[in-house]
Amino acid sequence: MSRRILVVEDEALIADAIAARLRSEGFDVNVAQDGPSGVAFAQRFEPDLVILDLMLPGMDGLEVCRRIQHDKHVPVLMLTARDDETDLVVGLAVGADDYMTKPFSMRELVARVQALLRRVGAVSERSQARSIHLGHSLEIDVDGRRVRRDGEIVHLTPTEFDLLVFFAERPGRVATRELLLSEVWGYSDGSGARTVDSHVRTLRRKLGDDVIRTVHGVGYALGEADDSPTPTTAPISDAPSERT
Repeated sequence: MSRRILVVEDEALIADAIAARLRSEGFDVNVAQDGPSGVAFAQRFEPDLVILDLMLPGMDGLEVCRRIQHDKHVPVLMLTARDDETDLVVGLAVGADDYMTKPFSMRELVARVQALLRRVGAVSERSQARSIHLGHSLEIDVDGRRVRRDGEIVHLTPTEFDLLVFFAERPGRVATRELLLSEVWGYSDGSGARTVDSHVRTLRRKLGDDVIRTVHGVGYALGEADDSPTPTTAPISDAPSERT
């Protein structure tokens, strides 16, 4: 069965070009040209991935993203004609997994779509509960995909969660942006360095500035303000599951 993709884009030429290219790659594609239609299509179509323009008539892309993510996470690739860092960070914060700035190549868009779908499909089940403690305040329930800071659930997007786990499982090791794009996002061409920077900023805002440190001229590493992370296989509490 082919994977379903919803394209929410009000510029007909762009929407048609994206849809045609993705269909040629074997995807089942639906197109919506305004915000309310995008939300309605998402509810009926139940897409595996959404390509979502930031600027839409009727309802902007940020609100569309919030609404389609309300019940469960759907991978979202956000498109924007503006290179405004504030908009992009907000977009990532409300659940977008990545973004592309117009104009973009169809080849790169297809590569990012395929990488996002591979990453979602690669989440594997483990037989034993596993958690990682960062210092005294932060706990990562790897298999339950939950994060607690001082005992309180912190809501992370799936990409933010995967990025945090990548760092937590490699304490003391510096990761370049290229490595992060390859290992967390699944991108092979090294494009999208600003995506990494934006996700790091949102993690710092949610978890504290000391969680991830910048290694200037190289990349990022787990922060050093707390003790080293301690992986454990202790059973995770039976608290109700929270969506990340």
